[in-house]
Amino acid sequence: MRKSQKFAPAGSGRGNLELDPAFCWQAVYSRDQRFDGRFFACIATTGTYCRSTCPVSFGHPEAVRWFQTAAAAEAAGFRPCRRCHPDTSPGSSAWFGTWAVVSRALKLVSEGALDNGNLEQLADTLGIGSRHLRRLFRQHLGVSPLKIARSHRVLVAKNLIVATGLPIARIARGTGFRSVRQFNHSVRSAFGHSPSALRRLHGAATEGAASSGIVLHLPYRPPFDWASLIQFLASHATAGVESVENEIYRRTVEIGGVGGAIEVWHEASQERLAMRVFVPGCEALLQVVQRARHLFDLGADLLHVGAYLARNTRLAELVAKRPGLRVPGAWNGFEVAVLAVMGQSLTARGGEPAIARLVETLGPPVQVPVPGLTHLFPRPEDLAEANLEAIGIPAGHANSVRALAKSVLSGALSFDSLKGTRNAASQLHSIPGLADEAIAYIAMRALGDPDAFSCAELEFQKALHPRRTPTPPEEVQRTFEAYRPWRAYAAMHYWMSAQQDGSRARGPRVSTTSNAGSIRRRSTAFRRPPLRS
Repeated sequence: MRKSQKFAPAGSGRGNLELDPAFCWQAVYSRDQRFDGRFFACIATTGTYCRSTCPVSFGHPEAVRWFQTAAAAEAAGFRPCRRCHPDTSPGSSAWFGTWAVVSRALKLVSEGALDNGNLEQLADTLGIGSRHLRRLFRQHLGVSPLKIARSHRVLVAKNLIVATGLPIARIARGTGFRSVRQFNHSVRSAFGHSPSALRRLHGAATEGAASSGIVLHLPYRPPFDWASLIQFLASHATAGVESVENEIYRRTVEIGGVGGAIEVWHEASQERLAMRVFVPGCEALLQVVQRARHLFDLGADLLHVGAYLARNTRLAELVAKRPGLRVPGAWNGFEVAVLAVMGQSLTARGGEPAIARLVETLGPPVQVPVPGLTHLFPRPEDLAEANLEAIGIPAGHANSVRALAKSVLSGALSFDSLKGTRNAASQLHSIPGLADEAIAYIAMRALGDPDAFSCAELEFQKALHPRRTPTPPEEVQRTFEAYRPWRAYAAMHYWMSAQQDGSRARGPRVSTTSNAGSIRRRSTAFRRPPLRS
């Protein structure tokens, strides 16, 4: 693809809202939902503007202009596309207004609002009519609330069928079906087998003891560098909350006010991760799966990202060594934000003793059948008014943590990646004492921004130089401009290079709850030849 020059949209005046077409086209080709709403494509031949995820082809590149906002596109004379509705994309005022209703409805549905009631009762709870609620679901999600509720129940039921020995009638009742007949029909429609046949097909366990947990499988698109990902998680693990041993990641979790734990390992031959869930009742399996997919970055297309990064000669060798390197996400965005305030970053583990005292003092204790896990991470309500200085946390950090917790409790700050990164980033800048590099780290992990990047850390500046001497931040910034919109993945490649340069790199190792000797790197051939600039 020929890289175009930067330009200004017609009629907007030079220097107003300029965008790099190469950046935009790469985001469009990746089909990555994380770029939805961050910019818009205006097609001169049709006079319409579209989201980056529009299913309709944009046509010839020379006929496409790029704008940062829908308002700028409309001011230039373009009208919204009728297929992708860019005027309601993430970040727009219309999107925030209606999505707030849909988001709350989804939460209620996941909690069983439609299991014993009906759509009219749900709509009354939300303060709107049932017809308008169906319209909003079709607009934002493409399906009706009842279909989402049934899909949620069937997914939970399927996991209980194949992973436990619970009686079929009990599973039907526990997943909100009004009768076993309705349950059998829904399972057969979704999976092509009756519940009993599905259990025989998968060879389910003979009993459903809570201590044994429920095993779920999380497929991914290869390549997948599990060894590097688990090494990063081990080096940034919080004692009592997380642990890594024998290439198995474990952590405590809280879903719907109920504490539990998960442990995750790699099944390379099946191209999937296996996750054992220890949560009483397991009614929230769908939420557990969604959070785990974000934590392990399972939605990324690494073939596309790797091919783009390999165009640069400085990264081609690193990408060839680790073509499946992922950007670790977060189970709990607030947790990552607090750790960033305490000093954790891409290359640093932060104040470990202070973090350990924070968890031990203010983290709710939890009893789980997983050794080494003792506490949940403190909630916002646990930290908003806490006397953090009394447990040895510096006053500056303590003030920032309390301000962060209060912002989350008030609803001003949300770590829901569906709402985009721009609103959350602006709110993070209002937190006292929170530096730009900490905000970039939060955006990378908690908000899932694939372009988040900070060059202020000394260890990272050393990683870019062959002789391990610090690279000036200005030069680092110029180098990383070539990696847009995948700068977070480029940063991970440099981090891993520094970690495995044993004699020269001084990076974070593994936590006291990890086993560094058990981590083995699994090499895979890069499946797409590098592109040339």
